[in-house]
Amino acid sequence: MEIMELLKTRRTYRRFDPRPVPDEVTADILEAARIASSAANRQPLRYLVVRAPEKVAAVFSHTRWAAYLPPEQGVPKEGERPTLFVAVLVDETVAKQQAAALDAGLAISNMTLAAWAHGVGSCIIGAFDRPALTAYFGLPDHLVLQNLVAFGYPAHQSLLAEWEGSPAYYLDENRDYRVPKRPLAEIAREF
Repeated sequence: MEIMELLKTRRTYRRFDPRPVPDEVTADILEAARIASSAANRQPLRYLVVRAPEKVAAVFSHTRWAAYLPPEQGVPKEGERPTLFVAVLVDETVAKQQAAALDAGLAISNMTLAAWAHGVGSCIIGAFDRPALTAYFGLPDHLVLQNLVAFGYPAHQSLLAEWEGSPAYYLDENRDYRVPKRPLAEIAREF
């Protein structure tokens, strides 16, 4: 896939079919995270892969989905849930969580692009119960849960929409996500 097409079509996906993500695709996702740029090349990030169905279900129970939509539209139902989570952790013996936020963003971008190159969709989860998942994962004090990314084969489309003054995404008549983006002229200018 050509890079701009990859970037335009790698959107957030919130409904998945139940096919598991194959080991080789998971390996590519993690390799993409590993080779991401890192401030001062300190490499403070660690990754926890969750793919056993009962563990994926347990992690899912601590997440919140699609803030712009009512829960009956935005929360994946049974049979539509992700089949893989990757928890992004910061090793605070290497760098503090706040200092590693940029590294996490770069790694997550790489992971989601690598996944999409294989047709695997993703959803970066910012709304989750951090203390509960930290306890569930049994993380030692020096590993801090920074982010959570859900992966799976999409059961819907997620498409760019025309900007009409609001960033609120919505479901269209086919239950596909429409994601408005500001026009380039509104967000960039030459100096």
